[in-house]
Amino acid sequence: MKRLLLAEDDFDFAAILKQYLELHQFEVIWAENGEIALDYFKNQVFDICIFDVMMPKMDGFSLAEKIITINPEIPFIFLTARKLKEDKIIGLKLGADDYIAKPFEVDELVLRLQNILKRIEQKRSLDGNNIIEIGSYIFDNERLTLNNKNHVQQLTEMEASLIEYLYLNHNQLLKRDQILMSIWKKDDYFSGRSMDVFISRLRKYFNSDPKIKIESVRNIGLEFKIEK
Repeated sequence: MKRLLLAEDDFDFAAILKQYLELHQFEVIWAENGEIALDYFKNQVFDICIFDVMMPKMDGFSLAEKIITINPEIPFIFLTARKLKEDKIIGLKLGADDYIAKPFEVDELVLRLQNILKRIEQKRSLDGNNIIEIGSYIFDNERLTLNNKNHVQQLTEMEASLIEYLYLNHNQLLKRDQILMSIWKKDDYFSGRSMDVFISRLRKYFNSDPKIKIESVRNIGLEFKIEK
């Protein structure tokens, strides 16, 4: 059972969300504001966190800044009733794994939490192992190569970083801004155009294996599909 820290000042909403998450095998520790959440985090161990952005005493952004100084590896999601793009960019720059606007489907939140935790487990299993099998390809993240049968494709560091990120999130719909903030560390026009170029290259690199596809979803993002 994964331990989850929930920082949310809306009592009724927090109670419902806590109950639902517990039904999906999360042990939820609820804090009604950022200061209490920070105190809990200093004295307990958590696997993942959910922070409401607008809270009294300490907002979600300030809370995240303090928490990542304690544990830079902790995954966290922001919840907010504000739908400003500027807020979303701030959240992603802080290292948030996701940024979800209220209202939302709780089932979707659970799925996102599970995907984040699954990705982390996969990454941990890859630590110390630079060789990854992707379909019929062998990806070497240390030597920056992608090997398929008798052909070896030399990669740039950016291409290798993008392949690793897509692999760790394969068979999931990824938003453009998620990819940009994770790999390019910014979300602007020029970074977006650069990403399009790199994705086009990766499609060519993987085109000999029909079980591997990079599919674009209009106005949302893309999905790195690997059929078994």
